[in-house]
Amino acid sequence: MNPAARTQAAIDLLDRIIEAARDQGAAADTLIARWFAERRYAGSKDRRAVRELVYDAIRLCGERPDSGRSAMLALVKQRPEIAETFDGSSYGPAPIVPEEPAAIAGHAPGWLIKRLRASDVGIEEQAALLGRAPLDIRVNRLKATPEQVAADLPGAEPLAFAPDALRLPPDTRVDRLPAYAAGQLEVQDAGSQLVTLAAGARPGQHVVDLCAGGGGKTLALAAVMANQGSILACDVDRGRLQRLPERAERAGVTIAGTRLLNPNREAEQLGDQEARADLVFVDAPCSGTGTWRRNPEARWRLTHQRLDKLVATQRHIMGLAADLVRPGGALVYVVCSVLDDEGAGQVGAFLQAFPGWTAETLAPGAGRPRGAGLRLTPLADSTDGFFVAKMVRPW
Repeated sequence: MNPAARTQAAIDLLDRIIEAARDQGAAADTLIARWFAERRYAGSKDRRAVRELVYDAIRLCGERPDSGRSAMLALVKQRPEIAETFDGSSYGPAPIVPEEPAAIAGHAPGWLIKRLRASDVGIEEQAALLGRAPLDIRVNRLKATPEQVAADLPGAEPLAFAPDALRLPPDTRVDRLPAYAAGQLEVQDAGSQLVTLAAGARPGQHVVDLCAGGGGKTLALAAVMANQGSILACDVDRGRLQRLPERAERAGVTIAGTRLLNPNREAEQLGDQEARADLVFVDAPCSGTGTWRRNPEARWRLTHQRLDKLVATQRHIMGLAADLVRPGGALVYVVCSVLDDEGAGQVGAFLQAFPGWTAETLAPGAGRPRGAGLRLTPLADSTDGFFVAKMVRPW
């Protein structure tokens, strides 16, 4: 592919991504993978170049653009050399018309900028949310130590604030590493590791992971617990939950079981767990504002209505979780969001609604206090954005 063809390919992909964001369709990385699967002629350099153009344009445009071309024209304003590829050739984009409208650069849609500011997320933090994410792994201490794994991985960088984390060169194919096949490591952002450690799980406890998804934090909890005790991993998404048993087997985790829940029937299906858990871990569904480095188009998907629905869902799940905690046990609430609506505000409302519960001070080695919990951000902590709080049930 010549430079003009690469630009046109990026425009075509951006059109698909914009449409999917508007209609809550597939994620950008999925659409890009499908697009290249249909075009085997594109070499590795072409794929890399097109992908970079696409993501540079996505990161640049705060509001969802009208079209892929307008998004690319916004990028032209920052990188004028791209204008040369609008040459009207058979595989390239049509020449740029004088005064042709371009998408507007920004960090997020206007309404969302207001929410970020209200949450004390300033302009520098907003920019950092859209940076390029590092590649972090969690070393599985059931099978290896960070020192053992790092010795076989050139370029692996230990992270002082996350004891089981290693940061790898961004182009590392983790799934091809012998250590991965041996279950010695999992891909997991350092922030995700820290909020799991903040839960304070201990060997022998009974833990309920109420929104387990594919089980990344379940496996991390099991390692902290030295594979002693029990974990019940629950979710309403069958496809995601089905991944856990295979992952657990590879990791040597034997204490984790799964339970598929039906929406709006969770309390009934968890009746046997009432007041039994030493720890209930809630990694709640959220806006994902803390993960924009990995999914920058997510900010084009978010709306007032969707955020309000997520906040209501989080509140519902926290109420379910509270009933499962034994007296003296703890509820750990986590969201990969930097918005107070989903973080400090939610925990404040919970503590008002459940008298006698108290928030425990957390000190995982990174993050800053926010309300009754702790917030991590890319700028301050070199992690994805997270909020975590730990609430203890009265005896």
